[in-house]
Amino acid sequence: MSLLRKRLAFTLCAEAIIGLCAAGPVHAQENWPARPIQMIVPSSPGSGTDALARVMAQRLSESLKQPVIVENRPGGSGVIGTNVALKAAPDGYTILYTTASNMVVAPAVIKSISPESRKGLVPIAQTAVGGVLLLVSPDVPVHDLPGLIEFVKAHPDKYSYGSWGTGSSAHLTMEWLKKRTGMKTEHVAYRTTSQLLTELSSGVLKIGWTDPSVAVPFLRSGKVRGIAVVGNVRSPQLADVKTMSEQGYKFGTVGWFGMFAPAGTSPAIVKRLSDEVNKVQGSPEIAALMKKLNFEPAPVKSSAQLGEIVQSDLRVWTKIASDAGIRLEE
Repeated sequence: MSLLRKRLAFTLCAEAIIGLCAAGPVHAQENWPARPIQMIVPSSPGSGTDALARVMAQRLSESLKQPVIVENRPGGSGVIGTNVALKAAPDGYTILYTTASNMVVAPAVIKSISPESRKGLVPIAQTAVGGVLLLVSPDVPVHDLPGLIEFVKAHPDKYSYGSWGTGSSAHLTMEWLKKRTGMKTEHVAYRTTSQLLTELSSGVLKIGWTDPSVAVPFLRSGKVRGIAVVGNVRSPQLADVKTMSEQGYKFGTVGWFGMFAPAGTSPAIVKRLSDEVNKVQGSPEIAALMKKLNFEPAPVKSSAQLGEIVQSDLRVWTKIASDAGIRLEE
C-alpha cells in the first residue's frame, strides 16, 4: 500500500472512531431515561418538602416510564442532601427537590454555605409557592399590618415575636419590617411551629410567623388572628388576610419549592424534565393540593425563569441579613 493510501486509511479510521465516540452521548441522551432516577430530598421523611416531592416523583414516574425514587438526606440545614446532588454525575439520573430556604436563605445567613456553591446546580422547574403568615394573639387589639406597627411602636421592646428559627425567612422578613418602620421587638426562635402556635393561641407569645398551611385551623377557630401574608396573592384558604404589599409594605419574595440537576447535565435532559414537571403542575390534582396546603396556584416556570428567581432572591435575602447583622456559624 502506498504512503498516500496508508495516510488516507488512517484518517478515515480516526474519523470513524471520533464519530462513534461523539454519537455515544447523543444516543444516550435520546434514550434517557433508561433506568430509575434518584430524587434527593434534603429533609426528613414526613416533612412538607418530602410530601410534595413524593407526589411529583409519582407523577414523573408515570410520564417518564421509569421509577423516580425519593431518597431523604436530611441534616446540616439542607447541606447534606444538596452536597449529594452537587457531587452526582450530571447524567440526568440524580435530581434535587429542595426549597428556597436551602437554595437562597441559607447561603445568605450561614457562613459555611457559599452562594457560589449553589451554582453547581442547574434549575429545572419551580413546583410550589407559599408566603409566610404574620399572626397575633387574640388579645392584641389590632387587625392589620399598619395597626400592628403602630401598636409595637407605642410599646417598644415590650412584645417579642416568634418564628421557627434564627435566620429563617420569617425572621429575616420581620427584621426587614423593623428596619423600615422603627419597630422595636426581639426575636424568639422556636423549635417547631406547633409550639409557636400553642404559645400564640394561649397569649404567652403575642406576635408570630408560621408557614401558610399549619395555621389554618387556629385561624378558623379564632385562636389566632391573621395580620398579613407575604407574597403577591392572598392565600386561597385565608382570603381575608391581606398581603404585606396590599398594606403598603411591598415584599414580593416568597418561599418556594423547586427541582435542580447537577451542573453539566445535558440541556436536552433539563428541558425534558422541565417540560414534564410543568405538565404535572397544570394538572387538577396539583391545583387541589396547592389549595389544600394554602399555597399560591401551582407555578409554571421554565428553567431560565427559576434561575432568575434564585439570583434575585439571593440578592434580597443577603441584603436583609447583612442589614440586620445576621450571620450564623451553622
